[in-house]
Amino acid sequence: MSQGVGVVGVYVRDQEEALQFYVDKLGFRVHTDARNGDYRWLTVQHPEQPSFQLGLFAPQAPVLDEATAQSARELVAKGAMPPLVLIVDDCRKAYARMREKGVEFTQEPTERYGAVDAGFRDPSGNGWKMIEVRG
Repeated sequence: MSQGVGVVGVYVRDQEEALQFYVDKLGFRVHTDARNGDYRWLTVQHPEQPSFQLGLFAPQAPVLDEATAQSARELVAKGAMPPLVLIVDDCRKAYARMREKGVEFTQEPTERYGAVDAGFRDPSGNGWKMIEVRG
C-alpha cells in the first residue's frame, strides 16, 4: 500500500490571477482544471515534483459558508496564513529571474542559518519563503 500527501491547498482570491502567477512567474504547470458548477478544482505542480500538487482554491461553498469564506479571504490578504517554502539551487539567481518576471519580494536574499533565503507573496497574499539549502 502506498500513502503520501498528493495535494496541499492554498486559498486564492482569484483563481485565474493565481494560475497566471504560478505558471507564468514561478514556472509551475497546470495539473488539473475541472469545474463542477461554480466550484473549480485547480491544481498546479512544479515540473521537478510531478507527484505533488498545489491546489489553488477559492474560499467558497460548498467547502465554506459565506461568512467563513469572507474571513478566509481577509486572513489570506493580510498574509496571516502559514508560509509555503520553495527550495531552489541558487536563491540569488532565482530571485533575479523571478523579479524580472514581476514577482514582488518582501525580503531580498539573505544569508542565515547556513542557507540563503528570500521572501515573496502571491497576488492573494500567501507568503512564500524561497530557500537555497547548502549541502
